[in-house]
Amino acid sequence: MRRQPAVVDSPSRPESSPEVIAAVDLGSNSFHMIVGELRHGQLIIIDRIRETVRLAEGLSATGDLSAEARARAIDCLSRFGERLRDMHAASVRAAGTSTIRRAREDTGFIADAESALGHPIETISGIEEARLIYQGVTHSLPPREGLRLVLDIGGGSTELILGQGAAPRALESLHLGCVSMTERFFSDGRISREAFDKVRVAARLELRPVKAFFRGAGEIESIGTSGTIRSAESVANELGIIDSQGLTPDALEQLIERVLEFASIEELTLPGLSERRAQVWPGGLAILAELLGVLRVSALQVSDGALREGLLYDLLGRLQHEDARERSVRAMAARYNVDQAQAKRVTATADVLLSQCVEKWRLEVPMSSSILNWSARLHEIGLDISHDGFERHGAYVAEHADLPGFPRAEQRFLAFLIGSQRHEIDTRFNNQLPRAWRETALRLAMLLRLAVLLNRSRSQLDIPGIELAVKDRSLELHFDPAWLQANPLTVSDLEREQGYLHAVGYELSFT
Repeated sequence: MRRQPAVVDSPSRPESSPEVIAAVDLGSNSFHMIVGELRHGQLIIIDRIRETVRLAEGLSATGDLSAEARARAIDCLSRFGERLRDMHAASVRAAGTSTIRRAREDTGFIADAESALGHPIETISGIEEARLIYQGVTHSLPPREGLRLVLDIGGGSTELILGQGAAPRALESLHLGCVSMTERFFSDGRISREAFDKVRVAARLELRPVKAFFRGAGEIESIGTSGTIRSAESVANELGIIDSQGLTPDALEQLIERVLEFASIEELTLPGLSERRAQVWPGGLAILAELLGVLRVSALQVSDGALREGLLYDLLGRLQHEDARERSVRAMAARYNVDQAQAKRVTATADVLLSQCVEKWRLEVPMSSSILNWSARLHEIGLDISHDGFERHGAYVAEHADLPGFPRAEQRFLAFLIGSQRHEIDTRFNNQLPRAWRETALRLAMLLRLAVLLNRSRSQLDIPGIELAVKDRSLELHFDPAWLQANPLTVSDLEREQGYLHAVGYELSFT
């Protein structure tokens, strides 16, 4: 919903050109961009760019990013933005991972990054990152109906996914990354067996609570992805310690022994290992050795598909109306036993109200109708917990549940609408949203409140035509006089609603 800055608006694309879509992965060590063209319904990859940014290296314990790390990130995103404009990208999805999740939200970094890239940047949860990685892997390998274990070691986190076919069955994100572990245990740049042992112990401790869900067996195909694992495969190939089965625990122990021949990371040079990867490889290699050992992986194949491919194919799914968020909403409604008939009534009323104010209130962005629709369908999820304060329970669930497809900011948006459906509107929660979304969120909350209020009787009968006229800070409702006279409780509710909206700076009138 944040608009692309005017200074970087993409030039119009020639009508006859294929549609160009792109995904940007703001990782803790590297930033990646992948660009594809839709040709006759098929996605063709036309460009890939990777730059080492070492964002995690500049993150302090208090969540501040160093000036050097910020500058590297902004410079990289400026180059990505230039390429996207040159290629006339019609749809772009950009996502920040572990380091951006841990960075303070009030530093202004995201706003500067979005301005440089020219597109909104989502902050995704570790579980959502894992889901997207699995999607990227499944699109990059031949179809398989059996179980598949996917391991991804990033700069700040490690994702584990157990899936079957195209569907993930178990997802986990651990606080283990090649950058964070190298900085923590190899901080002085010296390579030692003691440092390797400490990383491995830390990895075992992180894996202990989840290992039972992901331990491999003979019938499970194990796949590794991203820089640490691809570099391990490359070096093992160059050294001749890998076979057709893939990376084995024994091969990784041999790689560690070769690394221990060097006194420092600065001196670390092995065939197949790039200089930039060498700077963070010791920590990543130790994590990888423990993953294979603890999860009982006998051989690990390597895939080129990862988060960026998952982002791209998820974006393609949204464009082709296969939105993972829609599946998440349906699943949550079923899990919390939502009254589907009431949800449909509230959704229909909200749609009618939105259609009458979309232009005056500048709600044309597709996300407006989607988030209002989802909040209307889920507005009663809190009832499955308790009727008392059910809107607060529902908001908590919506904000903190794992909702595949939803970035963190969108979950907060959804939670704000659900939590604001009745009684006072707590603007403190609205202020946690990105600044560009706040007025829109408040206006959508008012539409949801009216839709809930007008369907409070849970009547099967249709509400007669409602006319809504809005100005910048006011709403005026017009009803059939006979219907209003026949529903005195609704009149009483509307009178109370006038006070609630007045408290947030809006005036409501009805006739």
